[in-house]
Amino acid sequence: MSDSLPTLWHIEISHYSEKARWAFAYKGVKHRRRAPLPGSHMAFAVFLTRGARKTFPILQLEGRTIGDSTEIVEALERRYPDPPLYPADPAQRRQALELEEFFDEELGPHIRQLAFHEMQNDPDRLADVARRAAPPALARFGGMAAVYARTFSRLRWKAEDVERAELARQKVIAALDRVEAELDGGDYLVGDTFTVADLTAASLLYPLVLPPQGPTGEEALSKGLRSFREPLEGRRGFLWVQEMFARHRKPAGAGAYA
Repeated sequence: MSDSLPTLWHIEISHYSEKARWAFAYKGVKHRRRAPLPGSHMAFAVFLTRGARKTFPILQLEGRTIGDSTEIVEALERRYPDPPLYPADPAQRRQALELEEFFDEELGPHIRQLAFHEMQNDPDRLADVARRAAPPALARFGGMAAVYARTFSRLRWKAEDVERAELARQKVIAALDRVEAELDGGDYLVGDTFTVADLTAASLLYPLVLPPQGPTGEEALSKGLRSFREPLEGRRGFLWVQEMFARHRKPAGAGAYA
């Protein structure tokens, strides 16, 4: 495999990493993937970006190191323009990028907060997710992996904070409202084709919807998040996420990454 292949540093269960992985899969770009233990990934991120970033995903592409999922999508769009994620029409392109920023800022951090908060109260699910995210040497010790995950999420995101969790619930509902308002009876958020706006909204909502094409399934759904999710399952925005994954989140083919 050529040394010129792009390398994506990611976290298996991360929704921002899923955004980057989906962009690779949608464009059919062969690449390498590297997934250090969550938590230790921060040290890798600082090293790889010389202190510019402290989290994943990070892309190494043609001698450049690119942090942040939005910048990664932009870099892929420039280097591999077909099929496009940015609309050709300038007005639609502005709209798509504005929606990308909205979901990045107003949904992404909050749905992560809520997911980790509810995991704190469901140790069985936390242990299962931690085992699958951990390297094999640590995954054999499910209890240790769960303690590590619980401690990291409390230190990193204050996952036990009840007020933050309530704000997160409100933000997730607002994001679903925005999806439905932008769809306005159509299939896509901008124009008549799949764009970066759809990719961003759907990938960042995956921890709530958990479509089968995503990195984790419903077996990872905590009791609290399941309770929050149940009244939302019939909403257009929820069903739309399932549709976007089914239509456009194709699995990476054999040899697509290593």
